[in-house]
Amino acid sequence: MVDQARTPRTSLLRGNPLAPLRAAFSRRWVRWIAILLGFVMLGWLVVWLLFARNLPSAESLLAYEPPLPTNVRDIDGAPFHSYARERRVELAFDEFPPILIQAFLSAEDKTFFTHSGIDFPGLAGAVIDYVSKLGSGQRAKGGSTITQQVAKNLLVGDEYSVSRKVREAILAYKIERTLTKQQILELYLNQIFLGRNAYGVQSAARAYFDKDVGDLTLPEAAYLAILPKAPSNYTPDRHENRALERRNYVLREMLANGYITPAQRDAASAAPLGTVPRARPAARPIGGYFLEEVRRQLIDQFGETAEDGPYSVYSGGLWVRTSLSPSAQRAAETALRAGLMRYESGRGWRGRITKIDPGDGWRGRLVAANVGTGYGDWRAAVVLSREGNVAEIGLTDGTTGRLPAWGAAMPKRGTATAAFRFLNPGDVIVVKREGSDYLLRSVPLVSGAFVAEDPHNGRVLAMQGGWDERGGAFNRATQALRQPGSSFKPFVYAAALENGLTPASIIVDGPFCVYQSARLGNKCFRNFSGANAGPQTMRWGVEQSRNLMTVRAASQTGMDKVVKVAKAMGIGDYPAYLGVALGAGETTVLRMVNGYAMLANQGRELKPTLIDYVQNRAGKVIFRADTRPCDGCRAKDWDGKPMPRPPHRTKQAIDAISAYQMVHILEGVVQRGTATVLRDLGRPLFGKTGTSTGPTNVWFVGGSADLIAGVYLGYDQPRPLGGYAQGGTVAAPIFRQFAQEAMKDMPVVPFAAPPGVRMVRIDRRSGRRVYGGWPTSDPKSAIIWEAFKPESEPRRAVRREEIVRRAAPRKAAERPRDADFLQREGGIY
Repeated sequence: MVDQARTPRTSLLRGNPLAPLRAAFSRRWVRWIAILLGFVMLGWLVVWLLFARNLPSAESLLAYEPPLPTNVRDIDGAPFHSYARERRVELAFDEFPPILIQAFLSAEDKTFFTHSGIDFPGLAGAVIDYVSKLGSGQRAKGGSTITQQVAKNLLVGDEYSVSRKVREAILAYKIERTLTKQQILELYLNQIFLGRNAYGVQSAARAYFDKDVGDLTLPEAAYLAILPKAPSNYTPDRHENRALERRNYVLREMLANGYITPAQRDAASAAPLGTVPRARPAARPIGGYFLEEVRRQLIDQFGETAEDGPYSVYSGGLWVRTSLSPSAQRAAETALRAGLMRYESGRGWRGRITKIDPGDGWRGRLVAANVGTGYGDWRAAVVLSREGNVAEIGLTDGTTGRLPAWGAAMPKRGTATAAFRFLNPGDVIVVKREGSDYLLRSVPLVSGAFVAEDPHNGRVLAMQGGWDERGGAFNRATQALRQPGSSFKPFVYAAALENGLTPASIIVDGPFCVYQSARLGNKCFRNFSGANAGPQTMRWGVEQSRNLMTVRAASQTGMDKVVKVAKAMGIGDYPAYLGVALGAGETTVLRMVNGYAMLANQGRELKPTLIDYVQNRAGKVIFRADTRPCDGCRAKDWDGKPMPRPPHRTKQAIDAISAYQMVHILEGVVQRGTATVLRDLGRPLFGKTGTSTGPTNVWFVGGSADLIAGVYLGYDQPRPLGGYAQGGTVAAPIFRQFAQEAMKDMPVVPFAAPPGVRMVRIDRRSGRRVYGGWPTSDPKSAIIWEAFKPESEPRRAVRREEIVRRAAPRKAAERPRDADFLQREGGIY
């Protein structure tokens, strides 16, 4: 029997398949290796659970699109504005010059093309630096590779912590296995912030050197390469020596890496920084109110920021084609401001714009005041001090100037005292340079709006919503509800034409009262002048803007029909009150201009649009205002077939002949009526003046066959403008100045009559048919051509002798009395 206590251990393990492994594990160094491996595996598990599990996918970078501004084009396709919070231009990798790439690699990551996302020696140095600075409050150096910076900027965030660095390193490793080195560099060079609100190297090249990246010199490229770490530490205006020292370090690194020669390094090191001064805010683009309305519409449709969707205004990189005509917009801005200044002339200084603290930091407060100066050579200023006959003023660019007493000699409004006495430190004012001094200027208190539209398609060509959009974003062209006064009357008469009347119908210009209620009694209307003219043609009543004839025509037609036409023409949705016929209902300039454009468009409905279409950053159209199909429009050859045309996209709002009749009548307003100030423009024009009760608003709306425009002038808080203020004397001259510029190169085109119109010679005053004479070029010709619907032309004729007799002055006893005529004829026939 064997004694097991004396049997060797190896004999006990013999025949066991795990015996060799157990024997090896019995050795101490093997056990330590196994334990170490276990800790490593456990550590990786902990790292994954704590840091890597919720990391974003590296694959998301394949579809990453950096925030890009929205670019706005005018009617000719020329870019003229952008909506941006980050100034950035995205480039492809092939568009970056090699010298720029080499400079950034030398400054940021010289082993970029050989490491796998993490530079371990650099990381070890960063860890040592971090440990050495614990508790000191100092920030340790980063030690990040370009790939890690991409991970941080785009996916991880900029939190200063060990956990963020671990997450950044893990994600960088994953990015290197998802993207190519070129793709990573492209993301990096398009994304990094380099100061002066420049994101990406192309924007930075423009901000610091006013060049594209392809035109950068070696020292310029090296300067840009020093900026990613901390742009504010190397600003050329405050830290030039520090910037030169760091730039020259990058040049030495480029030499050590073999990118440049010693001679190139020496020449570049000797060069100055060469940066341009920090750009002042770009010149204010034309069409500020137009652009703000476009911005509002884009935000309503696509959202404002990236959180709102991929096509957001401030990050989606949209390309927006608008209908803005630069020439028409400039003409509108100039004409409206000139009209406001004419009205304000002689009224003295309106007083300070606002008041700010004139102490240290006044420039920032002045800029924040956002003063709308209107004219390009007018500037916002703050009074810093006033001693004797000179006031020291500060301007928005930080410079100061002198405002002598003689430069502020205009009287203070309401007094005969020169305005200089009322200037106090902190007053924000508007000035104009005159030699070495400045002169005080006054921003009009009265305001207004102007809109121009293409009557063929509803495209808004110009929009000016006040004196200057910098003084406030309130757009009076689209947001101010004002009473249009007599400029509403054409829609009253359009309803009458729709319901049996003709331009030659006789309407009595005489007393007209309506019973309202037992409490209110009768409401009696009156003409502006207070006088009555007896029976007259509809045409004469429109040309002379007679209130009594208008309310009589509205009453005969029915106010329900009048407000129905107003709604169909887009003017407004009003109650069927007789006062609405005289323009008591509120509307906007844009609606009125569009309504007149529909008249010129032969009664066909129009929708005013500012945006033609919108493209995404890839060029795909994602919105189009005109969605009509046009089969065959892009064919190379139509083989003799008629040219394809898109169908009409809108309905007929009113009868085409009624619309043309109204336009034809309104041509008489320009030739003989309340808008004769436009007669010498030498082209067919139609339109109507308007003056609301007070008068609180004065209007003119009208235009040619190819361009319709409208303007109103009034105080934002309605108050009387003065009895002399009339649509024909204040508003029409604004349109005239606009038309002289905007229409000077346009062809002279008559208004086209629709099929079925009967043009008949009539006596302008009696409305009777004429057979024995012909119209002349004299606007006051007794015989004119008048437009009628079939079978509606006058049947009674007038002899030429009677026309001559009518043109002669008449004695009072020969004129028909209103009461007799009303009793005999019933008012309208």
